[in-house]
Amino acid sequence: MKIYTKTGDTGTTSLVGGKRVSKTHVRLEAYGTVDELSAYLGLLQTYLPKEEEKSLIQWVQNRLFDLGCRLATEDDSPYLVRIPEVGVDEVVRLEQVIDEMQQGLPPLRSFVLPGGCREASLCHVCRTVCRRAERRVLAMTDEGIAVDERLVAFLNRLSDFLFVLARKMNNLSGCEEIFWEKACN
Repeated sequence: MKIYTKTGDTGTTSLVGGKRVSKTHVRLEAYGTVDELSAYLGLLQTYLPKEEEKSLIQWVQNRLFDLGCRLATEDDSPYLVRIPEVGVDEVVRLEQVIDEMQQGLPPLRSFVLPGGCREASLCHVCRTVCRRAERRVLAMTDEGIAVDERLVAFLNRLSDFLFVLARKMNNLSGCEEIFWEKACN
């Protein structure tokens, strides 16, 4: 199988099911940003110290692929029923992991600036790309495209998870978190 098809040379691409749309379509912006997030998570995974965290990141990447497939498929497509859902169970799993990680962390006393050790810094990059992905998915609804609210909830919780994971990585490495020095009172 050839990797190139040349069908996108005119600035269009196919959604799942075959409908062609512009490569700048809001739907492509959404699932393209989800794909970008997954790529950054793949990089993050190479720096994580424990197999447990690496495995969790791989689980997230698989869910993001499912999420991206759903975003790339129109609501009336017969293919939609074959794509795994990202639902309440996935959101709950992220919440449980967040709660477990927070138990070993000092309480927050201020806003945290992105940075610290390499792993934490990369978590923050992933977190900000995740927030952009969430905004791109919500932009689909602004264009009248129905989006399952559970997909948005998953992305929202994922960004929270990445924030807490950054805190955990700094804590494990002995690197102090960087707190915002509030200039206004």
